[in-house]
Amino acid sequence: MGDPTLGIMAGGLTELTFAGLTPAGGTQPPNPAVCGIMTVVIAHTASVGPSTAIGLSLPFAMLMQYILLMCYSLFSVFMPVMDKAAAEGNTKKFASVPYLIMAIVGVLFFVVIFLSAYAAQGPMQALVKAMPVWLIHGFELAGSALPAVGFAMLLKVLLRVEYVPYLLLGFVVASFINFSNVLPAAVIGIVFAIIEFFRDKKNKQLQEQIEALKEAGINGGEEDGI
Repeated sequence: MGDPTLGIMAGGLTELTFAGLTPAGGTQPPNPAVCGIMTVVIAHTASVGPSTAIGLSLPFAMLMQYILLMCYSLFSVFMPVMDKAAAEGNTKKFASVPYLIMAIVGVLFFVVIFLSAYAAQGPMQALVKAMPVWLIHGFELAGSALPAVGFAMLLKVLLRVEYVPYLLLGFVVASFINFSNVLPAAVIGIVFAIIEFFRDKKNKQLQEQIEALKEAGINGGEEDGI
């Protein structure tokens, strides 16, 4: 759309917003791909900030969510075909069904995103212009909070107690040191990751040596006396 800076900002915010949302089993969260694309489209078309555009793009993400859930139900018709192909040892037919399913999903994504990105630009622009200032500000606040919520959901799953000091240190570095970009904070993170990697590697080697000594009987057992 001729504005790569806006695209990067909107994509980054969307990535953080959906960082902790992962499809599990038959569940399906609002689709992050559609949300990311529509965030850029709405921000560019309606001349609003990326954080406001995220809130306005959520209905499109939820639309794709329901479409995918419907697909998961409808695609169950392919299961007898795959069962029969497996029973007959027909590997070619067995392998072709998943490709057909992926093709159908790809076409659906194309149709939804194409219609949303092009057909919805005019109505979305008129909608934003008709909104009162307080409502647009509400979308902006909600959109600004969503990346923090997404990152918190990710930490709830991945955070371990022993890594809390690194989290706090990263927060201090990112929040209170006046960097012109996030590269220094990323470098600091890489440094601690390397330290943690080699420390774990050394601990693993020591554990293997201890296990080897125990197997060799060097430590001795009860029958060996004191």
